[in-house]
Amino acid sequence: MHWVNLNEQAVYANRWFRVNLADVVLPDGRHLDHFVIRLRPVAAATVVNEANEVLLLWRHRFITDSWGWELAAGVVEDGEELAAAAAREMEEETGWRPGELSPLMTVEPANGLTDARHHLFWAREATYTGPPADGFESSRREWIPLKLVPDMIARGEVPAANMAAGLLMLRHMLLG
Repeated sequence: MHWVNLNEQAVYANRWFRVNLADVVLPDGRHLDHFVIRLRPVAAATVVNEANEVLLLWRHRFITDSWGWELAAGVVEDGEELAAAAAREMEEETGWRPGELSPLMTVEPANGLTDARHHLFWAREATYTGPPADGFESSRREWIPLKLVPDMIARGEVPAANMAAGLLMLRHMLLG
């Protein structure tokens, strides 16, 4: 049983997203008007050092009025490779240029409303290049022991589901 999207009409669009109204046919044949938010892909990256510490950003999100730890992340530009976008965002937001990036996971944070896909990457080394060009993105950048991740998530210190999933995956991969 699946829903069928017959067509979509744009309600609003800008450089970052589109809001469409879809005419959806349900499995029982009924039609449903459903809003869909179409977003550009997002790439995120971090690095884990030899002490099994992960580089994170502490930032405020005005939309939810919440503070939390996150990986450096941003929109993938047209024609840009996912890993290149993740590396660019990490250097712009942290001042650290990652070494070779490995895919960590791809998640769909709210697939009942949006087609957003977040592609998370990680590296085992990075080079400090200086203060972050986009320092306004976070209040601070810190190396956090991976072993602390589950407790941080339980306390609500990593409120973004995509970031929590990625950090838990990294911890599982590296520490078991």
